[in-house]
Amino acid sequence: MDAGMEVIFAGLYLSPEQIVSSAISEDVDVIGLSQLDGNHMGIFTKVRKLMDAQGVKDVLLIGGGVIPPSDVEELKRRGVDEIFLASTPTGEIIDYIKTEVAKRRRIEIKNAG
Repeated sequence: MDAGMEVIFAGLYLSPEQIVSSAISEDVDVIGLSQLDGNHMGIFTKVRKLMDAQGVKDVLLIGGGVIPPSDVEELKRRGVDEIFLASTPTGEIIDYIKTEVAKRRRIEIKNAG
């Protein structure tokens, strides 16, 4: 919010189905997942699969939390757009989100016109 973005906190311990449903109903630009319990491979992958199955194509999927650096590339192969490790400065995350959302909006406008 401090970066000028509207933030919707959907709650803790939501299922992947609840996450995607909430994102669709709120018409979000970004889904940000945070995992601290070690289940990032399962949860992040399931969210991406549900997004794909429901045609949620233009929404950025990012994640962070306690994620081993060795899992980052595999998560990206599974469709997570970016992973931010615990040491990532907040400004870097903000810049990434703003840049990627702007790119997606330009593509949306171009395709609509």
